[in-house]
Amino acid sequence: MLQYSRLWTTRLLTMAGVCLIIPSVATAQDDEKETERVKESGNVIKELVDSPSGIPMSVLNKSECVIVLPSVKKAGFLVAASYGRGVMTCRRGADFKGPWSAPTMMQSSGGSFGLQAGGQATDFVVLVMNDQGARAVMKGKAKLGADASIAAGPVGRDAEASTNGTMSAQMLSYSRAQGVFAGVSLSGTSLGPDSGANEKLYGKKVEATQIIEGSAGATPDSAKQLLAVLTQKSPRNVSNGK
Repeated sequence: MLQYSRLWTTRLLTMAGVCLIIPSVATAQDDEKETERVKESGNVIKELVDSPSGIPMSVLNKSECVIVLPSVKKAGFLVAASYGRGVMTCRRGADFKGPWSAPTMMQSSGGSFGLQAGGQATDFVVLVMNDQGARAVMKGKAKLGADASIAAGPVGRDAEASTNGTMSAQMLSYSRAQGVFAGVSLSGTSLGPDSGANEKLYGKKVEATQIIEGSAGATPDSAKQLLAVLTQKSPRNVSNGK
């Protein structure tokens, strides 16, 4: 009887240990997902600013924030029918003319987002062109086209925003699938900070505004490429009044 009791106690302790390990493993895997998402956002930006058919430098230089929603099949981040995750970095300062900030995690859902993604791995990039658009997405879920105006962005390194609708839009959006980069409207899509992902990335609960302002703590190492590329290619805001 004593031997049976000891055996049962050993099994209970083993089961308890497994129960403690499983949440730790799950948490580590979640943290790795956020880190990988930030890294992949840096890869997407580098490819698109280096490409002759990518983001126009004249438009990037006038942007307040850059939002990247990468879709990477091998990492398990395939954009679903109506849902995507990524990052946003903004120029620091009350008037958005300072250096690029640490990234805040973002999430998107609904609207034409899923229709554009289809069954392919698709990257989405959104350039936020003025203060109102930047503050709209930092506050919480903003419905693009309603809370903030959005239009398909011009494509090509030397391209300019040529139509009145494009020039006056608060945001310009793009998609890339199977190597093809194009301006695409994301009107009807909801876009805002991903609080849970921010907590995993920074190790504490932080608001998107705190991250952009630089008061959330150290910038994650995973953001080095993203910020290095933007700092090199677009070191300052050249829009009117900046």
